Amino acid sequence: MAIPERFSNLPEYAFPRLRGLLDAHKAGGDPITMTIGEPRHPMPDFVGSIMAQSLASFGQYPANDGSPELLASICAWVVRRFGVVLVENQVMVLNGTREGLFNAAIALSPESKGGKHPAILMPNPFYQVYAVAALTTVADPIYVNATTQSGYLPDYASLAPDLLDRVTIAYVCSPSNPQGAVASRDYWRDLLALAEKHDFTIFADECYSEIWRTAPPVGALEVAAEMGADPERVFVFHSLSKRSNLPGLRSGFVAGGVKGIAQIRQLRAFTGAPLPMPLQKVSQAVWDDEAHVVKSRLLYQEKFTIADQVFAQMQGYQGPEGGFFLWLPVPDGLTGETAALKLWRETGVRVLPGAYLSRDTTVGNPGEHYIRVALVAPKDEMQRGLLKLRACLYHEG
Repeated sequence: MAIPERFSNLPEYAFPRLRGLLDAHKAGGDPITMTIGEPRHPMPDFVGSIMAQSLASFGQYPANDGSPELLASICAWVVRRFGVVLVENQVMVLNGTREGLFNAAIALSPESKGGKHPAILMPNPFYQVYAVAALTTVADPIYVNATTQSGYLPDYASLAPDLLDRVTIAYVCSPSNPQGAVASRDYWRDLLALAEKHDFTIFADECYSEIWRTAPPVGALEVAAEMGADPERVFVFHSLSKRSNLPGLRSGFVAGGVKGIAQIRQLRAFTGAPLPMPLQKVSQAVWDDEAHVVKSRLLYQEKFTIADQVFAQMQGYQGPEGGFFLWLPVPDGLTGETAALKLWRETGVRVLPGAYLSRDTTVGNPGEHYIRVALVAPKDEMQRGLLKLRACLYHEG
C-alpha cells in the first residue's frame, strides 16, 4: 500500500537520522549523550508506593477523559500556577502531550476555512509532531523561522493577511524547544489579538514551563483570561515528563474551551488510548506535589550557571531562559551535522544537529548552523561534556 503523497517528503525522524550519521564511526572518548530531552533527575519518591497500591486497577478499563480526582488535581494546579479557574470539562488527560498535540489538530482543524485550503502555523525549528499533525489534517504546514532576530519565537504577525486568513491553528512552544526562549505577556497578547482578527486557534505547548532560570513563564491561558478572550481561542498542553522527571509515565493534559475539549474527548473515545488507572493515580499525586519540582528546578538552574561559565567567552552564546537545552551556533566552516560528527569522532560527546529539528525555507534553514545540547545528565557528567565540546569546536581550554 502506497504512503499518501503528503507524507512522502517527510525527512527521517531526528534520532534514527542521528544514528545514521554517527553510529558507523567510533567514539573518540567515553560516550557522553547530550542529544535526547529525557530528564535524568530523580523522580518523586512516592511514585512506586502509589503504583503498587493501585495495581488492581489494571484490571479495569481506564477513565477515558481522566478520573474525576485527577481532573480536580490538574484544575487545582492550574489555579496555583496560573491563577486560572477551570471546570473539569475544560480538561482532558493525555497519554503524553505528543498524543494531544497531534489529536487536537485532527479534532479542531476544519477541512476548509472560508472556502480556502487550511494552513497550520508552526515555529521552525519545532517539535516534529506539529508538522505530521498538519499533514494528517490535510492542512498546509507553514514553517516560520524562529531566529535571534525574532527572539527565537515565531513572528506570525509578519505573515501575509491572505495566508493568515487560511490559518486554523498556530503552534507555539514556550519555553521553546530547542532555544529556551520564553513568550512574554505582550507576545501572548499580540498573538491572541492576531488569532481573533484572523479567526484561528492557538495551541500553546507549555511542557517546559516549570523549568526556568529567573521567573515562572507566563502562560497562554493566564493571558487569555486577563484579556477576556474567547475560551475556545487557546488550548494549552502540559506534561509530567519534564516537570516531574517522568517521561516514561506518558502523562499530561490539554485544557481549553468546553466545546473544543468535547471534540477532543470524542475523538479519543473512538480512537485514543486513555491513561491506565494506576498511572492516573500516580499522576494525581504528582500534580498535587510541588516540592519535587522545586528541587529539580534548582538543579537545572545550577546547570544553567555551569553552562554560562563554560561558554562565557564564546561569541554568540545565549543561555536559555527556560527548558533544558542549549542552542549553540557552530563555528564558521561547519554545519550542525559536521560539528556533531566531529564531536563524536574526537571526544565521544553526542549532540543533535539543529537541521534535524527544522525545515528548509525560502530564507534558509534556521537550524543548519546550530547544535542542540541537552542538559539532562548529572552535573559532573554534563560539565565534562560541555568542556569537551568547547575545546573541540571552539579551540579553547
